[in-house]
Amino acid sequence: MAQQQTMGLRIKRGVVATSLAALLAGSGVVSAQTTLIAGEAGPNRGARAAALQSFADEVAERSDGDVKIDIQWGGALFKAGAAYQSIGNGVADLGTIIGVYFPQEMLGYGIADLPLENPDAWVGMRATDELMRSSPSLQENLADSNLVYIGTFTTSAVHIGCQGTTIRSTEDIDGLKVRGVGAYGDTFKDFGANMVSLSIYDAYQALDSGLIDCSQGYSYAVAALKQQEVMDSYTLLNWGQVGALGIFMNKEIYDSLSEEVQNTLNESGRAMADTLGELITIDNDKAVKTLQDAGAEIVELPAEERMKLVEKGKPYIDQWVERADSIGFDGAALLAQYRGLIDKYTAERDQQGYPWNRD
Repeated sequence: MAQQQTMGLRIKRGVVATSLAALLAGSGVVSAQTTLIAGEAGPNRGARAAALQSFADEVAERSDGDVKIDIQWGGALFKAGAAYQSIGNGVADLGTIIGVYFPQEMLGYGIADLPLENPDAWVGMRATDELMRSSPSLQENLADSNLVYIGTFTTSAVHIGCQGTTIRSTEDIDGLKVRGVGAYGDTFKDFGANMVSLSIYDAYQALDSGLIDCSQGYSYAVAALKQQEVMDSYTLLNWGQVGALGIFMNKEIYDSLSEEVQNTLNESGRAMADTLGELITIDNDKAVKTLQDAGAEIVELPAEERMKLVEKGKPYIDQWVERADSIGFDGAALLAQYRGLIDKYTAERDQQGYPWNRD
């Protein structure tokens, strides 16, 4: 509580200082640097951390050094489970929110976690980013909690690694002990898996001890956690991703900034999709090679088997629509818009390639 009060005072003074600097600058007297404090629960390593740092660097570059993002890493300001309230209350000016920790509060943003046919990291981020920027209902919902959307990340596609077994079809799921991820895990349960509640960080020991047979996860994370040491097989599901995590800002602080600074933040946030898209695609490709080199069999789930997953996952999409409707969204309209955006950016990728590979 003391920390929150202290931060609240810092922010109020910061708003006054920023406003005063703007006033003086307008009269030709002086200009001052604006420093915004960002809270990040994760450590300063990995693709997502690099993308967050690139956002900060982009803001500084686009503003000619007039705006600085001071990132507080490793949960120094708040843990992941407190990010939503902390940013809204002004403990930080902006920071990362992971939607799965706030299933009701961030329900609209949670559309990016649904088991749609959306495995491409860049396509998913671009679709999510445009949806969040173009939907008045999503923006109004965030505003009710004193939040503004700035930019999005993704964990990338959900795949599954196993010890002592291999998933080549949906029939192979029945009876397996599985650590799952959201609706992707729920769908595996519907195929007969016995779900075990574990974090991805505990999956290594669980696979090694036989507590679980398989763990759903993300390629770069599997390799980073050295889980290739306890996996005999790795099945590429090519199904969907967990994409409801991104940068949000305290609305009062955002509204106190000039339109030019707001545009700088938004443009830099939008650019993150290209940065992380490139980084995470490279990391995922390297991770699959690491798994293969360690002796794991790499299996690509056949298209007809993947469609069985898609079909079985539809009730969880329908549930999201119903829940969205219950809190005032037009769930079906948002879903249709999101699917259209996935198609839009899939077509752009197919026709032009990824941005980092274009001339």
